[in-house]
Amino acid sequence: MASAGPVRSGSPALGLPHLLTLAILALACDACKEVILRVPSQLPAEKFVGRVNLKDCLKSANLIHLSDPDFQVFEDGSVYTTNSVALSSGQRSFTIWLFNTDSQEERELSVHLEGPVEIQSDSAQNYTIYYSIRGPGVDREPLNLFYVERDTGNLYCTGPVDREQYESFELTAFATTPDGYTPEYPLTLIIKVEDENDNHPIFTKTTYSFTVLESSAVGSVVGEVCATDRDEPDTMHTRLRYSILEQSPSPPTLFTMHPTTGVITTTSSQLDRELIDKYQLKIKVQDMDGQYFGLQATATCIITVGDVNDNPPTFTRAVYETSVEENAVDVEILRLTVQDKDLVNSPNWRANYSILKGNENGNFQIVTDPKTNEGILRVVKPLNYEERERVSLQIGVVNEAPYTREASARSPMSTATVTVTVKNLDEGPECIPPVQTVRIRENVPVGTRNNGYTAYDPETRSSSGIRYRKLSDPRGWVMVNEDSGSISISRTLDREAETIRNGIYNITVLALDAAGRSCTGTLGIVLEDVNDNGPFIPKQTVVICKATMSSAEIVAVDPDEPVNGPPFDFSLESTDSEVRRMWRLTRINGKWVSVRSLDVFAEEMLVAFVSPGFIVDSDTAARLSYQNDPSFGSYVVPIRVTDRLGLSSVTSLTVLICDCITESDCTARSGERTGYADVRLGPWAILAILLGIALLFCILFTLVCSVSQATKQQKVLPDDFAQQNLIVSNTEAPGDDKAYSANGFTTQTVGASGQAAVGMLGAGAKGGGQETIEMVNGGHQTLDSCRVAGHHHTLDPCRGGHVEVDNFRYTYSEWHNFTQPRLGEKVQLCHENDNQTLAQDYVLTYSYEGRGSTAGSVGCCSEQPEEDGLEFLDHLEPKFRTLAEVCTKR
Repeated sequence: MASAGPVRSGSPALGLPHLLTLAILALACDACKEVILRVPSQLPAEKFVGRVNLKDCLKSANLIHLSDPDFQVFEDGSVYTTNSVALSSGQRSFTIWLFNTDSQEERELSVHLEGPVEIQSDSAQNYTIYYSIRGPGVDREPLNLFYVERDTGNLYCTGPVDREQYESFELTAFATTPDGYTPEYPLTLIIKVEDENDNHPIFTKTTYSFTVLESSAVGSVVGEVCATDRDEPDTMHTRLRYSILEQSPSPPTLFTMHPTTGVITTTSSQLDRELIDKYQLKIKVQDMDGQYFGLQATATCIITVGDVNDNPPTFTRAVYETSVEENAVDVEILRLTVQDKDLVNSPNWRANYSILKGNENGNFQIVTDPKTNEGILRVVKPLNYEERERVSLQIGVVNEAPYTREASARSPMSTATVTVTVKNLDEGPECIPPVQTVRIRENVPVGTRNNGYTAYDPETRSSSGIRYRKLSDPRGWVMVNEDSGSISISRTLDREAETIRNGIYNITVLALDAAGRSCTGTLGIVLEDVNDNGPFIPKQTVVICKATMSSAEIVAVDPDEPVNGPPFDFSLESTDSEVRRMWRLTRINGKWVSVRSLDVFAEEMLVAFVSPGFIVDSDTAARLSYQNDPSFGSYVVPIRVTDRLGLSSVTSLTVLICDCITESDCTARSGERTGYADVRLGPWAILAILLGIALLFCILFTLVCSVSQATKQQKVLPDDFAQQNLIVSNTEAPGDDKAYSANGFTTQTVGASGQAAVGMLGAGAKGGGQETIEMVNGGHQTLDSCRVAGHHHTLDPCRGGHVEVDNFRYTYSEWHNFTQPRLGEKVQLCHENDNQTLAQDYVLTYSYEGRGSTAGSVGCCSEQPEEDGLEFLDHLEPKFRTLAEVCTKR
């Protein structure tokens, strides 16, 4: 069974418009020889006919011609009608020539147009054949789209088919005889739905927004647009071409669009945001590669021109004038304005001001107002009219962002000149210089007058009309004349006073004019030295270690200046012949000596009056040596020291002759070495005493704690305790006397070695046929308590040896609470024999004796707090007399 036959015009019921357009390639053994296209008998103009494979015929073809002018072929092989075509004979043919002009290759392709498909069976020559079909579009969704004539086998389509929904259909054709015989196998028909250009291309957005910087170079990319088409890919139906239809504002044309990619670029570098900051483009996309009959769509593209710093700020004026009062600080004196065409409040618009010239002293400062972009000129350091009456400033301004046209002749900085006039004010006196000095000899007579501090009026440059007042005078040595500022001495000046440093005494003076305006200055009085201080020896105690040295070096100092000081002359100042016989002063050979072991006061004196450190000139030192082997002890040696001008003083030295190796050793043990010093306790001795006292307190505290702990120990069993309590026995029948050893009543002590014996608890007593157990004092052991590892055990001696019995009694409740659980455990063991069965003579406990007797409970006698109420014991039976005696015994 095959598909062939004449072309049918259409279904009698549905007509030609609903006939399915089919294209089945058949009988094409060579792609470049013949192609068959199934088409309707009527084809309108610009109608898609089918597609041929040009690439398989000649891949490199660059020129295409057709033999029939009613048809045209595109590069992808799509065949379209150019005019209305009717297949009068049911067939039509034309030839396509392919050329490659470079390689001179040539191919030709024959195209045959035929009518609809016919299904025919070879068995139709021998049988009556009925044709039928099944599959999608027939008996499956979409239902009843295709049908076949039963007798002829012509295949028809009942309605339009959307390729975007169904690309192809696979049907199965059957050929049967009227009696149901199937002479041939079923035939598979694949119906491919050829694409019609029935879908317009669509932009992904209706409005596109892009930004491009002004002054961008030609060819700068602005943005890219994109469109989609639902028709069959890689066909002319989906080959899109982009273009710009309209630009607003129109002149000149500044943008272009790539036809296949949709990329928008600039065609000019003259974009200027300050002229036009926004453009609107109307763009188009068209399929069929832009052919006039292709479907198209439009969209809007808005292009914003971005700002760059291509306009520098410019001052609105080239010259400014302003004024300010002298001595004014932190005041605004001028606002400078600029013009800038760039985008407001952007770095391309914001201005940076600077002072280029005229602010060498730092009197001015200029900042930018962030709101108005103005330059605010301020005075930050006071101006002096007397120094400068007018100041000229050169101000420059640039943008925060760098200028983009540096190569141009125009400078990115704009400048302006500002003239500042300083207004004169009556500002009062000036204390210049702030520190002035005068020289006065110390010890001048009180009342001596001298020049003082002088202030000036800056307007008149004179000191007339200025009054003076003393603000500070640490020692009260001077007085200040109110009119002239001169000083007079009120107390004796002493250059060597403690508060004087470097021989200068400072006072503070206040100068005032008639209006009360003032200034403050310092007057330094340089005190010239006079020889009013004799030299003296600051170290007045000298140690001589007799074992290692026979002399000591002594150093003198003079508070006066060196011109009134050394060299010094040392001599013994004593009329006592014994002193002169024992001691001798000699000069030290050499120029320098080393001073050792100075006390604090002597060290300070040397540093203050001689030189830094401990190296002194030999002109200020001498050697004191002993003679005639003096004994250990302390000696007083008066020495006179005289300076170069003859002024002297006497210093009484205390010389310690000591049996030592170093001077420090002698000082530490001066009493032992010299034999006269008082006995003193050293730090170690004091520490030993304190430790001994602390040890005594620790021992005392331990004893107190031990006694307190002993008083808290549990009470021991008194000697007569067994006579005050009853041990219950359950044997009432007569029997032999029995003694029970307490060795069987043991308790395990945690941490103890083995079992601790409780001791003898009682002995058997027989009276009136009843056995009792009596608690007696056994083995000099006591009822003690022992606490080990958190457990409390009683009836344990805890320690061996003789133990004293406490002299107080236990109450019955204490004894009962202690013994009841332990006796119960032991009794339980007593009534079992070796086979762990109950013995016949085991002890039974009971809580009431003499039931029905007038005596009541046996335990009543042990609970009586006093002897009163025991008269009934006089009338007991003989067998209870022993119990009565036990109860009443004290």
